[in-house]
Amino acid sequence: MSFKSLFRKKSLSLIVQQEKQGESVILNKVLSVKDLTFFGIAAIIGGGTFSAIGNACFSGGPAVILLYIICAIACGFTALCYAEFAVRVPVSGSAYTYAYVSFGELFAWIIGWALLMEYSIGNIYIAFSWSGYFTNLLDGFGLHLPEWLTINYRAAHTAFLNAAKDPVQKVGEGLIAWNNAPQFIGLRIIFDLPAVLINIFITWLVYKGTKESKNISNIMVMIKLAVILLIIIVGLFYVDIENWVPFMPNGFGGVMAGVSAVFFAYIGFDAVSTLAEDCKNPQRDLPRGMIYSLIICTVIYIVLALVLTGMVSYSLLSVTDPLAEIFKIKEVKWMIFIVSIAAVVAMTSVLIVFQMGQPRIWMTMSRDGLLPKRFSSIHPKYKTPGFATIITGFVVGIPMFFTDENFILDFTSIGTLFAFVLVCGGVLMLPQRIKDENNIATIGKFYLPYINAKWIFPSIVIFAFFSIQFFIPDFFISKLSFASDAIAANIPMLVFFILCVIMSILSFTKNLSLIPVLGLISCCYLLTGMAVSNWIWFSIWLAIGLAVYFLYSYKNSKLAIK
Repeated sequence: MSFKSLFRKKSLSLIVQQEKQGESVILNKVLSVKDLTFFGIAAIIGGGTFSAIGNACFSGGPAVILLYIICAIACGFTALCYAEFAVRVPVSGSAYTYAYVSFGELFAWIIGWALLMEYSIGNIYIAFSWSGYFTNLLDGFGLHLPEWLTINYRAAHTAFLNAAKDPVQKVGEGLIAWNNAPQFIGLRIIFDLPAVLINIFITWLVYKGTKESKNISNIMVMIKLAVILLIIIVGLFYVDIENWVPFMPNGFGGVMAGVSAVFFAYIGFDAVSTLAEDCKNPQRDLPRGMIYSLIICTVIYIVLALVLTGMVSYSLLSVTDPLAEIFKIKEVKWMIFIVSIAAVVAMTSVLIVFQMGQPRIWMTMSRDGLLPKRFSSIHPKYKTPGFATIITGFVVGIPMFFTDENFILDFTSIGTLFAFVLVCGGVLMLPQRIKDENNIATIGKFYLPYINAKWIFPSIVIFAFFSIQFFIPDFFISKLSFASDAIAANIPMLVFFILCVIMSILSFTKNLSLIPVLGLISCCYLLTGMAVSNWIWFSIWLAIGLAVYFLYSYKNSKLAIK
């Protein structure tokens, strides 16, 4: 094994040649720009809207809209980079394929492994949230499932341990589930039945075909957008501007504390890039679908966050169903029912998109020899990656029995941000394209505008550093502290400062393109908001992935040296 072979690259010319020869065109090409935009909205507006937004508002107060704007800017730059790659590499695989072209095989594997967290592991969180709203909906019809069938084992066990420490605390669903659960050979049977069942249904639907998934997803998107609009309109009548004071109750640190929840709300727009081979015209429609869906959802998030924090105090929003909670507090009972229906619909559409994305990444990795050939097998009738779809169902379903939503939320966000950083960095390593208006073949295609960062980015960094020093004089001193209780928390920010300096030097000396540089820096800044424990778990996950690569993928890669 040579060090150089770890970074062997798949050339753009080879990918384009395979596309022209039809080697990879084996899926049904049925998606238009409207369908892709709807898929993007379907993926973005879900758990982040109906669940995670509550924790974000609780941490940052009304000022959480600043974090939504920051995340939108970071995702916007990243979306432009994805769009550039989507035009140059119009095949399935998303960031995995893009990393293969720009950084080489090892980084491509790492990205593929990280995307497993975004699509498959992320769907576990969505399934748990879906279950909560669905259970409330059943209760509204007088149908009550036992608590030990509506909560995950880990959450119930945690509730039991907390009750043992503080017997006086209020008895919640988790403790009831633990006490009433049936036992088999001494083990309590506790699992989230609705979450398991929805995963089985979505797996079957995605296995059946892209067209069927598209039609159902589009209908669900129209329903949830209509309901969210209704929530905003009705909520405006109950807004009290005194709830927006103080605007930043926990300081900017409190705002950044919600980075996992807020960024999770944006996860999904990149899932559109995995559908390249399902598109009628991927080089034109993929970029538009990603950017349109991102813009629409950003506006919705900002308005929705303002309505939530305006209707009630931010301190009341640390719940799993914040949109239902605000109307419960205001005693608008008919809206609670509508919100529950909208949440079930919204999260179902998210599950569909993510469950479609993961098998297509595995399919592409299998084509490259990094996974067994079975993962790239296509169902002869449905024209979907059938085996990979079924395996995705198991990857989502099995962990539901021994994990909880809080762990999954942080785990998913850090993996996705890591993928975004490499996509933006990858664009910087591609040769520049020159748009030719006279060339018919280029008409309608997306072009990432080149803006020379030589002077602009270093100026932005210098201005930002001086502004921070002026408005927060002790900021740099606190971040440079080597006290034992602060150094672990300060390491990510110190690394970020060093990266800003390095990228300023490279921008000046290499005339880098401004948009991908800003995307890379924005995503790296969001990573500084992740807790140390998140990094530890992410490192363990990467170590497992690297073990799989060196034991199987390195030797079986189609780029392996013969």
